[in-house]
Amino acid sequence: MRVAIVGCGLIGGKRAKSLAARGHTVAVAADTVHSRAEQLAKGYPGCEASADWRATVSRADVDAVVVATINDSLAGITLAAVKAGKHVLVEKPAARNATELRPVLDAARASGVCVRVGFNHRFHPALSKARELIDGGAVGPLMFLRGRYGHGGRVGYDREWRANPDLAGGGELLDQGVHLIDLARWYMGDVTTVSGLAGTFFWNMPVEDNGFVCLTHTGGTVGWLHASCTEWKNLFSLEIYGRTGKLHIDGLGGSYGTERLAFYRMLPQMGPPETTIWEYPGEDTSWVAELIDFERAITGERGRGATLEDAVAALDVVAQVYAQSAPAARKAA
Repeated sequence: MRVAIVGCGLIGGKRAKSLAARGHTVAVAADTVHSRAEQLAKGYPGCEASADWRATVSRADVDAVVVATINDSLAGITLAAVKAGKHVLVEKPAARNATELRPVLDAARASGVCVRVGFNHRFHPALSKARELIDGGAVGPLMFLRGRYGHGGRVGYDREWRANPDLAGGGELLDQGVHLIDLARWYMGDVTTVSGLAGTFFWNMPVEDNGFVCLTHTGGTVGWLHASCTEWKNLFSLEIYGRTGKLHIDGLGGSYGTERLAFYRMLPQMGPPETTIWEYPGEDTSWVAELIDFERAITGERGRGATLEDAVAALDVVAQVYAQSAPAARKAA
């Protein structure tokens, strides 16, 4: 495919690298900051740099578009690309809220193009392996899931775009928490009830720095989630409990630590479980794995990737927590 990338920051660069690794052509790099588009385009022979995303997504020589901007532009650019007949891979959360995303979903259904949402955590090897074990019955019927995801602070965090509700749409629950919500739905099924709190405990900003969520899923399973930007040390931990075993994924590579999956299999006599551990050091392979799934989805395969319906469902959960939290969310002292 000939692919245009709109948004040439860190994630746009990761997407471009995975496209090239799969033999696709990075045809256009578009960014409102033209120098950033030029910088990305330099790395890919024949790639053009543009400051005009509207012209970019409507080009006849572009087959697909990767949308990797900040949150306030995701839905609008995706909608324009869909209306131009392009397949789209849009970064999570795909919009600032579900209301903003629903017209994109309607347009995609009407046009017949493929749109996938970049919930790349589904494609981390430990999380993929966990899904295979669950589907194979290794832990028995599921009971509940406990997830924690957070990162350390950095000076000026409360003045970045993620702290601006007009640009971001929300705080930590929307940023990293939406990954946990998506994973909970992916493993446990559709959400039936939501309770939670989004609060600002430390950072002086108008969005939450911590989100706490309790989900009930179809069949009565439970997801218990905490997303935090006051973790101080980057953390990813997801524990999935079945009637005959437990899976624990921790680390995502890099500053989150080596990605690791532990399988604790309950013995008939109970007591200490039989333990199997897989470790996945090295480069993050989720970007290429997600792209392969996107390629297959374009040909009609369902695959494992997140759809616009998945993104709307995750954003609906976030909206319910926000509604329950306002205006009584705890504020920083």
